[in-house]
Order: sequence, then C-alpha cells, then structure tokens
Amino acid sequence: MSIVLTPFALARLFPREPRRNTIQDCTPAEFERRLNDEAPHKVLDGYAPFCKLHVHRNWTSTRCLTVPITEVNRPLLRSAYEARTKDELPVLVRWFEGVEAPIADWLVVILYSREQLAKEGAPIEADWGIVGCLYTAEPEEIPMAPITMMRNALGVDEGGSGVPLDREAYHRSVAYWENHANWRP
Repeated sequence: MSIVLTPFALARLFPREPRRNTIQDCTPAEFERRLNDEAPHKVLDGYAPFCKLHVHRNWTSTRCLTVPITEVNRPLLRSAYEARTKDELPVLVRWFEGVEAPIADWLVVILYSREQLAKEGAPIEADWGIVGCLYTAEPEEIPMAPITMMRNALGVDEGGSGVPLDREAYHRSVAYWENHANWRP
C-alpha cells in the first residue's frame, strides 16, 4: 500500500509559513516516508468506505488540534467566515487565540482512496492520499466538525465528498464541538 500527501493536505499540514498549530519537526517528504515505512498503531474506518484513518504515535512536537472550552478560556474564542480553498464557499469557523494546546500523543492520518480522489478532481498515483491529520491525546478520531459534514453532503462541486449527512454522527459531532475548539498561534 502506498500513501502520498495531496496538494490539499500539503497546504494545510505544511504551510509555506510554518505555524505552531501544524505538523512540526519534519518535512512533507519525511512525513510521507514515515507513513509508508511504519505500520500504524491501528487503522480506523472513516466516515465513508473510501476513508481510512491511520493512527500513529506522535514522533514530533506537534500539539493537539483542539482545546476544551472552559470558563477561563471562553473569552479567547474568535470566529470568522473562511474558505479552505479559493474554490470553496466561506463558512463560519471558530478558534482560540492566546491558548496553546499540549503536545499530542497521536497523529491520526486521514486517507482517501485513489478512486475517491479521482472523483473529486485530485488524482494521485498512490493507493491512498492524505487529506488531513488530527493531532490528538487519545488514539481515536476527533469527530468531524459539523460544517465539514454539511460541506461533504453538498457534494464535490462545493468542496465536499458527496457523502450524505448522517444525523447520528452529526449530533455526536455537535456534542464534541460545543465543548472544544481549534487554536491558532
């Protein structure tokens, strides 16, 4: 099985201007090589048949993706309408400013199959393409954000995958994201 970084993930996980809330201490090539050479701690099923999650112990100083919301840090929450790419519609997002997460224990790498990436207009030569990575304290998936689930349900033309909304998964996502937020340096 071969794995490559997609351009979408490359820009988000390894931005040109490095940030403290992205992958630390390795290059994109080193990241790819490690994922191809090292068996994952475990493999989880993703939200659709074309999605798998490879769980690896964090070998970097990358920090957790999310922080629990408390009464102390709630005033540090910010929000704005943003698009992940120039082709997507902006959606409402929120994050902490002035909060730094602990170093993650796990990297949960989100993979899409070659066939799905071709459907989405992002063909790859490898078997699997990295579309994202979750930095977590536990070797488990963080629920997909509600807005990401909605975008996926809108279809490929709107930056999603075309997978219909799963109401039960959506409610689990809301329960998590009501009490957690991403952080930015």
